Amino acid sequence: MARSDYEKVDGSEGGSDDESLPRTSGEVGRHDEDTLTAEEEAEKLLGGRSRGVGSTLFGGGDGRQDGGRRKRGSKRQRKGEKREVMYEMEEGGPRSSSAESSGHSSEVDMAKMGETQQAGRKQSKGLRFGKFAAIHVVIVVAFLALLYGAYRASQGRQRQGDQQGDPSHDMEEPTQDDHLAKSEYQAQSLSNGTHTFAPTTILISLDGFRADFLYRNLTPTLSDLVRSGVSPMYMNPSFPSLTFPNHFTLVTGLHPESHGVVGNTFWDPTTQKEFYYTDPGRSMQPEWWNAEPLWETAELQGVRTAIHMWPGSEAHIGSLEPAYVDVFNADEELDNKVDRILGWLDLPGPEDVSAKPASPRPQLIAAYVPNVDSDGHLYGPNSTYIRSTIAEVDGMLSQLFRGIDERNLTDIVNVVIVSDHGMATTSVNRLIQLEDILDTSLIDHTDGWPLYGLRPYDHAESHLRELYDGLIDESKMSKYKGTFDVYLRSENMPARYHFSDNARIAPLWIVPKPGWAIVTEDEFDVATGVARGLSYSPRGLHGYDNQHALMRAIFIARGPAFPHAPGSQLEPFQNTEVYNIVCDSLGITPVRNNGTLRLPLKPTGLHDIDEWVEVPEDSQDDENLALPPEVPNLAYPQGVTAHLPAEVPNLANRPDFMVPTADVPAVSPTPLAHTTSPEQPDAEALPTTPAAQAEATDGEKDHSESGSRWWNWVTGKLEAIKGWAGTLLSSPDDHGQDDVTRSAVS
Repeated sequence: MARSDYEKVDGSEGGSDDESLPRTSGEVGRHDEDTLTAEEEAEKLLGGRSRGVGSTLFGGGDGRQDGGRRKRGSKRQRKGEKREVMYEMEEGGPRSSSAESSGHSSEVDMAKMGETQQAGRKQSKGLRFGKFAAIHVVIVVAFLALLYGAYRASQGRQRQGDQQGDPSHDMEEPTQDDHLAKSEYQAQSLSNGTHTFAPTTILISLDGFRADFLYRNLTPTLSDLVRSGVSPMYMNPSFPSLTFPNHFTLVTGLHPESHGVVGNTFWDPTTQKEFYYTDPGRSMQPEWWNAEPLWETAELQGVRTAIHMWPGSEAHIGSLEPAYVDVFNADEELDNKVDRILGWLDLPGPEDVSAKPASPRPQLIAAYVPNVDSDGHLYGPNSTYIRSTIAEVDGMLSQLFRGIDERNLTDIVNVVIVSDHGMATTSVNRLIQLEDILDTSLIDHTDGWPLYGLRPYDHAESHLRELYDGLIDESKMSKYKGTFDVYLRSENMPARYHFSDNARIAPLWIVPKPGWAIVTEDEFDVATGVARGLSYSPRGLHGYDNQHALMRAIFIARGPAFPHAPGSQLEPFQNTEVYNIVCDSLGITPVRNNGTLRLPLKPTGLHDIDEWVEVPEDSQDDENLALPPEVPNLAYPQGVTAHLPAEVPNLANRPDFMVPTADVPAVSPTPLAHTTSPEQPDAEALPTTPAAQAEATDGEKDHSESGSRWWNWVTGKLEAIKGWAGTLLSSPDDHGQDDVTRSAVS
């Protein structure tokens, strides 16, 4: 019998243990035929299974190997093919057959070369993929670290409010509702023909510039700005109408009780420290400034800022400070202020070839001009001297606008001109001696001026009601009737003042009427001064009722963020709105605040420059300081008074008389209603104290704005992280591959 007749059949084909015994040729033939038939059926089955999985496991489009079914060969060869297919299915990869390798060595060598090249390519691809993945892991980790750091930094002052000894714990929580209108204005980069400017806004504060100063024919530049821009007849300051509280309100959108700077001078009972505005060692400390100012909001969102002498800008507030800060200098020349602002505009921007990776040109420029305020205190708001100061400040603005126009930036850069409050004329005949109306031996600290906040000694706190009742009785006496009001912080402080929810606000207040001042005997002996005909200084004061006509401020804006008809008129609003407006003009997201207005502003019509505007009465005793009999306005050039109606009164020497601005009623002693549209609810009516806010929101915090700021801030860092991660993971001999990887990441 042939040797082949005794070959052992693979058990996998169904052979038994005794198949090695001798068989006849017919049996062998039948066995071979049956075996071939079974093998073909098995191949069909295996081929069908491979077609079902081959495209997934091995890359075969139709499950076939070598482009289709192979030609039938010897039985042993077919057995080898079957084992190869089964191995692939069990182990997940190809394996060469020993039968094929012995019969097709050249094909196998070529296959091995191909496999080696393919393996090399896969290994290289694997390394690239590994580096690519590692870089992204590093980026994600760094991004999360930056996000957490930004979160911790922005929450730093909020956490301080929960720590013992921080007065912000007692502050009003800033309010803003999710249903408030959002800004519909889209800030865009613009070109002046030679350079591209990112959204840029210049904010200038003219300290002490009373609203009616615009109607004295002294301000042709500001008058032209009113004609070409958008403005209300006036803007109300916040209470108290003092410089430091209002300048921080302008850049935070918060009432003073919320941001913590509640006066020019005040006592903090928690820290047992005094804030005194003229002493930088005491006032320029971050502990006093408990809110995020405009420049920090901008810097956190990648917008560079430059601040020129703005009150509070030197206090190192928050986690990021302005890129440029000019220290206050009371003797700064007006020309130097113009040069400083134009110099910042001349710095290269991100699109300039000469620019560094981080553009030095600021997008927010905030400048402070104290001249009108300082001279108003020294000489009075109706003096001849103050008229020249007003004209000089207007000339400074004219010089600035010429520089902006020469750079072809008039329609590229936003300009917002504001003031913080007005000014009232004082007199020796309008002084109240504090010792005459109060037992000062019970008072430990006095805050503010010309209004007085009173803090009794600890042992005298029980006398607070007694002190209040005594002051009320004094205010009703004929000598003092109509000269001052008395308020208890926790009981009858007018709600419209927003001046109660802060421990830094004294518990008892004497608020004089505009033009009146309260003085101690150490400061000025009233009886002696009146008897001798002495003059009282300062000749002008502010700090009174923020809605009184003499305290009214200005707001005038022009630029791409204000695409209104020239001379558009707005309804009067409070200065808590300025922060949102400037943020929108820069394309940045404001943090929560007490404002409700958003861009674009909605004018009510156009200013009528031919309409007569009567200025409010500012009582005075010195004829030489009085206003001229005519009340000029924008319609008439300076010196042209022939067309003035004869009935326009001389407003001097008429005590207790106030002429309201056109179509605006006189200030009422009762709180004025705050009107809002149905789509824009009153933010001031929302919970303001920390406890009320927590109860209203049930512990839910609104972090959408801050999250947006964090994102905008960290995206500026990601590019640097990508490059750093690629360099970190690259090897010296693999620069070419690293370049490919970094390109893929970018």
